[in-house]
Amino acid sequence: VQLQASGGGLVQSGNSLRLSCAASGRTSNTMGWFRQVSGKEREFVAAIRRGDGRTYLADFAKGRFTISRDNAKNAVYLQMNSLKPEDTAVYHCAAAAGNLIASAVHNDLYYDYWGQGTLVTVSS
Repeated sequence: VQLQASGGGLVQSGNSLRLSCAASGRTSNTMGWFRQVSGKEREFVAAIRRGDGRTYLADFAKGRFTISRDNAKNAVYLQMNSLKPEDTAVYHCAAAAGNLIASAVHNDLYYDYWGQGTLVTVSS
């Protein structure tokens, strides 16, 4: 499975961005987004399961971010609204072969495939 993330860029605080991740190869049942700031651990952002469409969001993302997927296109999207400077990071798309349970979606160890990341910079 190969993942190609896109949509990052430089925006002002309060604005929006939509990240896209296109997957090729085997279908992945769980797809998610993580982010990482240089020198810090990778952080869970959001995930969505293919079978039931259930979504999971990190606490900081609730009310601002939305994750969705297009199963026909094997793609996942992250709509980010009301962006803050602290959202600045490299955002990575990830995919897991199985339908991860709630206690697992936040753990990057359970994801099998990773994209190269797209940089999001939010200026104040």
